[in-house]
Amino acid sequence: MIAVVKMKRQGGGNSAPLRGDWARTEAEALYALPFAELMFRAQRAHRDNFDPNHVETASLLSIKTGGCPEDCGYCSQSAHYHTGLKATRMMDCADVVAAAQRANDAGATRFCMAAAWRSPKDRDVDSICEMITAVKALGMQTCVTLGMLTPRQAARLASAGLDFYNHNVDSSPDFYDKIITTRTLQDRIDTLEHVRAAGIKVCCGGIIGLGERVEDRIAMLVLLANLPKHPESVPLNLWNAVEGVPVNDTAERPDPIALARLVATARIMMPMSVVRLSAGRQYMSDELQALCFLAGANSIFIGDVLLTTKNPQRGRDANLLDRLGIRCGLTK
Repeated sequence: MIAVVKMKRQGGGNSAPLRGDWARTEAEALYALPFAELMFRAQRAHRDNFDPNHVETASLLSIKTGGCPEDCGYCSQSAHYHTGLKATRMMDCADVVAAAQRANDAGATRFCMAAAWRSPKDRDVDSICEMITAVKALGMQTCVTLGMLTPRQAARLASAGLDFYNHNVDSSPDFYDKIITTRTLQDRIDTLEHVRAAGIKVCCGGIIGLGERVEDRIAMLVLLANLPKHPESVPLNLWNAVEGVPVNDTAERPDPIALARLVATARIMMPMSVVRLSAGRQYMSDELQALCFLAGANSIFIGDVLLTTKNPQRGRDANLLDRLGIRCGLTK
């Protein structure tokens, strides 16, 4: 079990004002700084806003798996591809709460529930709201990712007490239509606006290693940093290899130093956002994860499985965090 320590966010009297006017050329110049200079700036931004020796822990559960009508070219759950994944119905509330309790016992402080939908039906939202209320009763933060939402659905989730809504932009505006055609990037932005208007915090990031250029990764950060408000959580995912999807033809594992540079750039551009090392950590060495924490990453998913893909074993995470002297738990 990973020990949980409740922490308060470290206020930064020297913090620079939050910006939403990043130019792509400016972000590219930041990313290209000599590595020591980039890391120094990222560490300064991190220490101004967070405890640098603390990492938030979250757990992710697929409450409805497979059969998604979207054609996201990286996804094992798309009905467009033969990935060997069996579609399931939505889980019962009692089973979801039991999974949340196990995650809580293991040290997770945020519980994320994901359903493979293009967008939920109103009756689905009613069931999700029941889950949100029950998980919050365990003392955990709640997050869901359900696809596109209407304003009314977002308001319903807010009334149930939902803390975070995850809806990733996935990649840059230039690369987006090379991996998805069934919904536009603007569709995603619209859902983020509905979530914000309902008073729910935003969890929004993207995926690295789909065949995009470094410039696309930086452009994705510019898109996120120039939203009307920075996402409270920014998950950075490494693509997990999936049988039968088109991205297999273009995917390429990012250079470790390039990944650390991206984390540092995200930390500087969005200094008060929690930057999460999300999917794909099983491909990362302990040394690379340590470098990313030094660059400003301060959240991970714990648990052996993320939706349909592997995640590092809890014992490995506990051992690494212990060796680094990093506490974990809830950031407030």
